[in-house]
Amino acid sequence: QVQLVESGGGLAQPGGSLRLSCAASGFTFSIYAVNWYRQGPGKERELVASMVTAGGSGNYADSVKGRFTISRDNAKNMVYLQMNSLKPEDTAVYYCNAKRFWIDYWGQGTQVTVSS
Repeated sequence: QVQLVESGGGLAQPGGSLRLSCAASGFTFSIYAVNWYRQGPGKERELVASMVTAGGSGNYADSVKGRFTISRDNAKNMVYLQMNSLKPEDTAVYYCNAKRFWIDYWGQGTQVTVSS
């Protein structure tokens, strides 16, 4: 059974940090690109960060560049999103995604709220 399970969301103050984790199971994780998406209140889902199969530096939306870092551990079937210098506009449900060609797997999402 394919699963992507996010964790690490919660409440953070502006300027604070959170680290999201996503545990993958039920498929060959290492051959899938991984992505983090988010959907804020009243907004469309947007791509935040992505990483190819072998890792590397990742790609980021302009709104998070320099503040967020995506990483993966293929040995542990894990993907992470380190979020620093959080802003209220980062408030959203964050989703983990694994993609290979036409195959898309999604997690259930984790809520991140940035507020003082």
